[in-house]
Amino acid sequence: MTFDLFTPTEPGARETLGPQAFVLRGFALDVVDALLPAIDQVVEASPFRYMVTRRGFTMSVALTNCGALGWTSDRRGYRYQPDDPETGQPWPTMPPVFLQLATDAAKAAGFAGFIPDSCLINRYLRGTQLSLHQDKNERDFSAPIVSVSLGMTATFLFGGQERTDKTVKVPLYHGDVVVWGGADRLRYHGVMPLKDNPHPQLGNRRINFTFRRAG
Repeated sequence: MTFDLFTPTEPGARETLGPQAFVLRGFALDVVDALLPAIDQVVEASPFRYMVTRRGFTMSVALTNCGALGWTSDRRGYRYQPDDPETGQPWPTMPPVFLQLATDAAKAAGFAGFIPDSCLINRYLRGTQLSLHQDKNERDFSAPIVSVSLGMTATFLFGGQERTDKTVKVPLYHGDVVVWGGADRLRYHGVMPLKDNPHPQLGNRRINFTFRRAG
């Protein structure tokens, strides 16, 4: 069961999703012009690809990574590894603007000192979605998750500690950042199918990148 979360969406607002979970409205807007070329540089070295789940299903969201560790999926399961399985080379270095945004957003949400070693970059197109899941492939759950949204608006689902728990629907706009950790670190979350509502700057794409301390 899902519930709509009706809250202010003005840039600069901090909206509460849980005891240690927040939406920072428009937090990334000031650095978008630096983020976009940095994303292009990462994708040039490690292109977007559609990974396969351990059950053999192809994911609808295209992804790539940067940082010391990258999240991968295949028939062997989900894991982090230092090398891109397609290129055989280390994942691209995390751009400084990424790292600064992640640490600043974490601090604004009450998680000072967060230094991510992994950034998963997802590309959503019309109709793509992400089913409810927990981020639990990391070794240490004491660090928060920092998730940045660019481009088309998405509806984020934020649930509880069990898959069957109630979820809230949270609209995420260009420049919004979601941070969750501590008591909320293992809450289920996902993204509803993306509607065809092109963004003035990114067109029919939504780019989401999620920072974690994986190693």
